[in-house]
Amino acid sequence: MQIGMIGLGRMGGDMVQRLLRQGHACVVYGRRAEAVEPFVEAGAVGTLSYAEFVARLATPRVIWMMVPAAAVEGVIDTIAPLLEAGDILVDGGNSNYQDDIRRSSTLQAKGIRYLDVGTSGGVWGLERGYCLMIGGELEAVQTLDPVFRALAPGSNAAQPTPGRSQGSSTAEQGYLHCGTSGAGHFVKMIHNGIEYGLMAAYAEGFNILKHANVGSRQQERDAETTPLRHPEHFQYNFNLADIAEVWRRGSVIPSWLLDLTAQALNESPELDGYSGRVSDSGEGRWTLSTAIEAGVPTPVLSTALYQRFSSRGEAGFADQLLSAMRYHFGGHVEKTTNKEK
Repeated sequence: MQIGMIGLGRMGGDMVQRLLRQGHACVVYGRRAEAVEPFVEAGAVGTLSYAEFVARLATPRVIWMMVPAAAVEGVIDTIAPLLEAGDILVDGGNSNYQDDIRRSSTLQAKGIRYLDVGTSGGVWGLERGYCLMIGGELEAVQTLDPVFRALAPGSNAAQPTPGRSQGSSTAEQGYLHCGTSGAGHFVKMIHNGIEYGLMAAYAEGFNILKHANVGSRQQERDAETTPLRHPEHFQYNFNLADIAEVWRRGSVIPSWLLDLTAQALNESPELDGYSGRVSDSGEGRWTLSTAIEAGVPTPVLSTALYQRFSSRGEAGFADQLLSAMRYHFGGHVEKTTNKEK
């Protein structure tokens, strides 16, 4: 099957490579020849303008966008006038599902079919495959089934669920039509919200292990420091890489995230090179907004998102104000941190 790809970054480029490996024809668009050339060498057709890109695609065209959510609207506005009724436009990024509903309605009036496909797999997707969560009209989804099947991990990526009737759903292959327009990105939004929580849980747990030797350090004794009641209970110097490794085997908290944690700690036990500034690309915020509108409690996911804000220094002024209040009501003078000494 032939498919056009807009967005040749970390995921989009690897998706092209995976499709080419499995015999699909790809037409790629890039603004610079050097960005397109590696895919041409791999067998794709390279183009440097939207007009040429659209012209190289056989009708009905299938165009997959793998661009940041903020860029999707501009791409659609530019390319939609070049498309014809029956063409299929896919947003495989992380758009807000409400935008999908609006875009689908607008494009449907022109006869253009629109699918929202939440895509998970990261930079490992080329070899492992991509988990695909799909929203849109069933006929268009069925048309692209060969593409979804090629991109997805396949049934061997996980053991069969006990008691589940095998072959009852494409979910076993790693892709699923979740519902009408917006459904794919809705499911991916929640997926990423959960991801925030899982990552925070691992990070906080390992941070406690990291500080399990606090009792062996010199304890400050002043009015500003809560005393450690039993220093003798905090004398452990844990090998975090080994703990991550043992948890991967037989424990109840294994996951791919734990696998990656073990790899990171093995490479650098002190995580040198990482500043601790954690970005959020929007899905966590949308998850919380959706939960609030639906009246669904999400305390863990909320805390995980706010922790990311704190990691970027967004709590700095609030922390300063807390310190100022303590000084003004009790004369508490700020203690110098280790980083400031």
